[in-house]
Amino acid sequence: AKNYGRKWEGREAGMPDAAAVPEPAAPALRRELGLRDVTLFAIACIVGTRWIASAAHAGPGSVTLWLVMALLFVAPLAVAVGTLTVKYPGAGGLYLWTRRDFGPWPGFLCFWVYWMGIAFWFPSAAMAYMSVAVYTLGPHYAHLSTNRIFLTIVSLAAIWIALGANMIGLKIGKWIENLGGVATWLLGVLLVTLAVLVWMKRGTATPIHLLPAWNGDTINAWATIAYALTGLELVGMMGAEIRDPRRTVPKAGWIASAFAGVFYSAATLAMLVILQPGNISQLNGPGQAGMEAGSVLGISWLSPLIAVLFSLTALGQIGGLGTAVSRLPFAAGVDRLLPAGFAKVHPRWGTPHLSILALGAVASFLLVAFQIGETMSAAYDGLVSLMVITGFLPYLYVFGSAWKAGKRISALCGWLVAVLALLCSVAPSGSITNVWLFEGKIAAVTLAVIASAWLVYRRHAPEARPNC
Repeated sequence: AKNYGRKWEGREAGMPDAAAVPEPAAPALRRELGLRDVTLFAIACIVGTRWIASAAHAGPGSVTLWLVMALLFVAPLAVAVGTLTVKYPGAGGLYLWTRRDFGPWPGFLCFWVYWMGIAFWFPSAAMAYMSVAVYTLGPHYAHLSTNRIFLTIVSLAAIWIALGANMIGLKIGKWIENLGGVATWLLGVLLVTLAVLVWMKRGTATPIHLLPAWNGDTINAWATIAYALTGLELVGMMGAEIRDPRRTVPKAGWIASAFAGVFYSAATLAMLVILQPGNISQLNGPGQAGMEAGSVLGISWLSPLIAVLFSLTALGQIGGLGTAVSRLPFAAGVDRLLPAGFAKVHPRWGTPHLSILALGAVASFLLVAFQIGETMSAAYDGLVSLMVITGFLPYLYVFGSAWKAGKRISALCGWLVAVLALLCSVAPSGSITNVWLFEGKIAAVTLAVIASAWLVYRRHAPEARPNC
């Protein structure tokens, strides 16, 4: 490692400040995204409707946690992303920011760990969304929501439909994210409306005490809530494809952040009005709330409507995250830190197609691999814990770049939340029957992700561009 550090120091000796060095010439990406597109894209990336059930399961204190986290994390992240996107325009987002502020190895590690975190996110998200959608269709289909073979097949289909639409171009793919963002708005309004109607007819199912009860569920909920509010950094990865990013990104970031805080807290409260926390499944909670509300209000078509909206939000979020994260290996490929194929743009579609295919392949493998040797609930919890760990490690660098850019308060708040989320994520939930197996998997996979980053970097660093 020291030898590689010396090589980079020697190459950069006598060069001007990193911020003044022009970006390596990269294949042209098309600027297809305006303010509306970026705002809906950000909403699709930040708001994961499946997290409502996890928060509601922990009790009404989660509503307070949503608001606290929105203040301590989402707002600082919006400041950081807006500042860094303007400071370092171009494709690559957090990889570009970390590389320019801390050097090529930290930049590569940040990209690799984050990319793997999203690869872990894909299987857990697809499983959760498809489970809820099928469960909500009604009693005749509810048994399929726990059928692992069926869920694996439909989850793989959802992953490849969303990624495939974005691979053939943002002009088409962006409508997947736009549709997902609109469906998220509609679902939030629908849940709140149903909760009001149920409360007027029979009162609330859960006494609303907003002070969190500090127990195991709350600890797990803290990490989940923190992770649920991430995603705004994905907008920065699309910097080379946004029209007028200097004005568009900050405005879209603040709109999406405000919406996320209000949506999560209001939707969690709505679910608790309809159901008691103990009756809310972390996988099928929204479907349970829809079925209960439909039963109380006598609305038979309510469950299928919620199933459709959930499916649309799933496609929007999978497509949004997959599209943005594919720009990370593209940027690393341009810097020759990955094989040259990752730097290629499809001649017809104008997208980094190999990066998208690689993400889909890894996510598909993990979806199948994590079904081995565990119950479906335990497999889901394991994926969520790995997702939080690999997702939050890069934020230590992101907020470090924000500190260097002069955003000190935002950086301190972001670091605090990131460290707390990392600590809470390793606490096993009640569905884990073998704690040692669970913790062993988490430790082994985390170490494997970091080790694989070093092996790939060590192989390609001598060929990298001098100014990366």
